[in-house]
Amino acid sequence: MDKVSSQRVALSVYFLLLGFCFASWASRIPSIKTNFNFDEAELGNLLLVMPISSLIGLPISGWLVSKFNSRVPLLISYMVLCLSLLMIGFASELAYLILGVALFAFCTRIANIAVNTQSITLQKQREKKIIGSFHGLWSLGGLAGALFSTIMVQVGVKMVDHFLFVGLFCLVLGVITYPFLIDRDKTEIGNKLILGKPDKYILYLGLMVFFGALCEGGMYDWSGVYFKEVVGEEIFTLGYLIFMAFMALSRFYSDRLVDRIGMPKTYILGASIVTFGILLAIVFPFYWSVLIGFSLVGIGVAAVFPMTFSLAGSSKKYSPGMAISIISTYGIAGMLIGPPLVGYVAHAVGLQYAFVLFIFSGLMLIPLSQLFFRLKNE
Repeated sequence: MDKVSSQRVALSVYFLLLGFCFASWASRIPSIKTNFNFDEAELGNLLLVMPISSLIGLPISGWLVSKFNSRVPLLISYMVLCLSLLMIGFASELAYLILGVALFAFCTRIANIAVNTQSITLQKQREKKIIGSFHGLWSLGGLAGALFSTIMVQVGVKMVDHFLFVGLFCLVLGVITYPFLIDRDKTEIGNKLILGKPDKYILYLGLMVFFGALCEGGMYDWSGVYFKEVVGEEIFTLGYLIFMAFMALSRFYSDRLVDRIGMPKTYILGASIVTFGILLAIVFPFYWSVLIGFSLVGIGVAAVFPMTFSLAGSSKKYSPGMAISIISTYGIAGMLIGPPLVGYVAHAVGLQYAFVLFIFSGLMLIPLSQLFFRLKNE
C-alpha cells in the first residue's frame, strides 16, 4: 500500500472512531436523564455545557493546528476524549458529570478540527472528491456506536460498563493507527485571524454551518428522547439509530450527488428533505412515521457539513485549518443555541412542537447557500 493510501486508511479509522465515541455518548443521554432525574430544562442545562466547552476549545484548536502538524493535537485530544467517556460513565455526582461532559466536548472539538484539516490536505493530493466519504465514515462510526448502545440498553448493561469498554477499545485502536496519519501539513500562511469587517465568503459558510449544526446537533441530543417520551418506545436508541443510519448512507453517496447536480441544488434538496422529515415526525408521532421522518432528516442533513468544510478549504484568505476553525465557531454557536433551546421550548409547549425549530434551521440553508454561490461566482 502506498503512502497516500495508508494515510487515507488511517484517517478513515479516526473519523470512524470519533463517530463511534460521539454516538456512544449521545445514545445514552436518556439514561443520564433517568439516572439523575432531570426534567427537560435541566437536561437542556447539561447539554449547554457541551457547546460552551467546544467554543473554548476552538481558538486553542486553531492555534494548535497552525503551530504544529495536525496529527499531534489530534492524538492528544483523542486520548483525553476517550478517558473523559470513562469519567462520564463513573460520575455519580452532578459536578463530576458536568466536568466529564465539558472535557469530552472540549477534546472532541480539537480532534474534529485536526481530523478535518488532515482530510482537506489529503483531498488536495487527489482529483476525485473524498471528503464526503470521510464524513460518511464518521456517520458509520456513529451508526455502529448507536447500534452497540442499543444492544447494551436492551440487555441491561450499565452505562459505566458500556463507556468503560468503548473508551478503552477506542483508545488502543487510535494509538495503533496514529503513526500512519499525515505527518506534515503545517502551512506558513493564512494562520492568523484577521479582525475587522467579516469576510463574506467565510461568513456565509459559517451561517450555513450554524443552521446545519442546529439541526444535526439537535437530532443527536433529542432524537432518542423524542422516541422515548413522544413515541413511547422503551428501546429509545432506535430514533437516534435510524437518523445516523440514513445520514451515514447518504454521506457515502454525497460526493456523487454533488458531481451530478452541483452544490447549489444539493443544499436546496437537502433542506427540503429535512423539512418534510420533521413535519412527518411532528404531525404523525407514531412508531413508523417517526422512523421514516428521522431517516429523511438524516438524508437531508448529510451533505451539509462535508460540502461546507470542503468550500472552506478553498478560502483565499485563510489556511484550511484556520478556515475550518472559524466556520466551526458558527457550528458551535448552533449547538450552543439549538439543543438547550429545544429543551426550554419542550418544557414550555412539549417536545413534539419544539421540533419545529429544526424545520426553521433546515429552510434557512436555502437562501444562505444561494447567496454564497452568487458571491462565489462574481
